[in-house]
Amino acid sequence: MSDIPEVMGELAQAGMVARAVEPAAGEGGGVSADGHTAEGSCLNCGEKLVGPHCYRCGQRAHVHRTLAAFMHDLVHGVLHFEGKFWRTLPLLAWRPGTLTREYIDGKRASYISPIALFLFTVFVSFALFNAAGGFGDNAMKLDENAPKEIQAGVVTALDGEIARAQDQLAEAKAQGRDTAALEKQLAEWEKTQEVLGSAQASIGLGDAKQGADPVVTGPAATGPAAKGPAAAAKADTRQGDKAGQWLQDTWEKAKANPKLLLYKLQTNAYKLSWLLIPLSLPFVWLLFPFSRKFRMYDHTVFVTYSISFMTMLVVVASVASAYNVEALVIAPILYAPFHLYRSLRGTYSLTRMGALLRMILLSVGCFIAMMLFVIIMFGLVLSG
Repeated sequence: MSDIPEVMGELAQAGMVARAVEPAAGEGGGVSADGHTAEGSCLNCGEKLVGPHCYRCGQRAHVHRTLAAFMHDLVHGVLHFEGKFWRTLPLLAWRPGTLTREYIDGKRASYISPIALFLFTVFVSFALFNAAGGFGDNAMKLDENAPKEIQAGVVTALDGEIARAQDQLAEAKAQGRDTAALEKQLAEWEKTQEVLGSAQASIGLGDAKQGADPVVTGPAATGPAAKGPAAAAKADTRQGDKAGQWLQDTWEKAKANPKLLLYKLQTNAYKLSWLLIPLSLPFVWLLFPFSRKFRMYDHTVFVTYSISFMTMLVVVASVASAYNVEALVIAPILYAPFHLYRSLRGTYSLTRMGALLRMILLSVGCFIAMMLFVIIMFGLVLSG
């Protein structure tokens, strides 16, 4: 019996040692039947809690181990659903200058960051574009009212693309190079060919293909026999000019199949949408040249928020156009310059006249930036 106090003392001492090594042990591990936990210390870093969040690592003090909590975390991760999204969107729509200025000045906990909002907007935008049928007719649709020669040219051009892809794939295999990208591209062309083939019977394309002179792309389109002796002589003069030959080939492909070109632009534009930010920045900087009050960081936040909202307006107009809702097509077009005016005035504390003048100048700059973006896109798609 005399050993009992000794044993109890050793157990107490062991408990104190364990407590020193692992201070959170024994606290915060209890889980109730409904999935709630009761924490005295942070479950992440073990720091003693004195509020709803751990002051050391920032994790929430209270943890929910329920399926509903899991879904909440999923939505929160996408939209910052706990107030951020719904606090950001109204300000972005009606008081964009206030939102931009507060974010620049450091009041950021209440709002979604501009780059996060931009990426989310781009992703949702192109998902909705595809759901609504994209930017008008694409390469996988044939216009029944188009001349038979053009319809035949679409099919023939696609056949040429498939043949070219097959040749490139065979060459890559022979050289032992990676063929994954080429195989993927060939699969896309073949899938498009299947869709076009199913459309031929409904619009009588088979007859048109037989009766019309086919539009040929690739080497056959620019070969000596393509357009008779005159074309052969011209081809001979261009043999040493590879750049001119490339331009001629790409122009022939685009002219023979504009819908296919539009389809490729549509499917690749979102990957390079971030280019709109650096393309737009110089035009905003020119509104306040050599300003010490407004830095390039201010302009970047302004541009990113503005592009995000303008993308939303384009989405609304495009979806409305797909469903023939004219009012929702016109309203975003009319609201865009007013939104730009309010954003400039609020962000840079401008007078009405100063904001109006800069809005007009920046609208021109936005048009130029868009044209540069389109040119870059065309160049990349045509050279691919």
